[in-house]
Amino acid sequence: MINYNPKDWVNFIFHFHKADTFRKLWPLMLSVGIFSALIAFFELNYLKLAETAYVKNIGMMHNLLGFVISMLLVFRTNTSYDRWWEGRRMLGSLTNVSRNFAIKIKSLKPGAAHLEFFNYAIPKYAFALKEHLRERQYFGKNSLLIEVDGGKHIPNQVAASISARIFEMQANGEISQEQLIILNADVQQFTDICGGCERIKKTPIPYSYSAFIKKFIFIYVLTLPIGWVFSLGYFVIPIVPFILYVLASLELIAEEIENPFGEDANDLPVDEICDNIEKHVGELLN
Repeated sequence: MINYNPKDWVNFIFHFHKADTFRKLWPLMLSVGIFSALIAFFELNYLKLAETAYVKNIGMMHNLLGFVISMLLVFRTNTSYDRWWEGRRMLGSLTNVSRNFAIKIKSLKPGAAHLEFFNYAIPKYAFALKEHLRERQYFGKNSLLIEVDGGKHIPNQVAASISARIFEMQANGEISQEQLIILNADVQQFTDICGGCERIKKTPIPYSYSAFIKKFIFIYVLTLPIGWVFSLGYFVIPIVPFILYVLASLELIAEEIENPFGEDANDLPVDEICDNIEKHVGELLN
């Protein structure tokens, strides 16, 4: 995630970050500029259409469709941002549950072996979930405390180990039945958070909707110079690529943030959140 000063306008305007959509779109913008130049040259120098030519009225189509495409893009970006924000809420809940669970464990004053286990297991769940959402496997530094099978759902295995440990503590008389119920509620929240994050990741925007927007933008931009060349002349060469930049950038930004758990510049700071969980749990249990 990019850390920035929202009041630094100069840096926003004149600095092109690696996450800026201009870096991704400039080849396509250059191609559209060349296409616009060819259309302008052909229509102005060879066709020499009369003032009453119907092709000049193509711009009316763009006026009508401009509202439609703007509404589609607004819905697209809002939907993606909702997914991004819900993902942030899920990670915030993971942080809170990890801290609360560690506080409760510390308050019970278990033995050193139990403290060592939970000091390892609670952050391990966060890191395992992070790698799981990125379709990678996480085994941790000390696999002797929790053994996991790499071919299975690792966050579930970590949660199962935590649950087994607190049930073992209750069976040995180290905690009461009431305390077990309180601790088990936090363990259940770990799994609920995992399910919520998986729902965000594995439920993308419907393919037909995303494909339609891309095709709509492409056709809309390619037909712009055909009608606009009579009123703008060769100025369509810089104007049409700029319009492509504006419209396509909204779609690219929406694509990037709809899965907020990756490593793109605009994704959530998942690594930082996991590191903080490890740090704070260590402070509580050590």
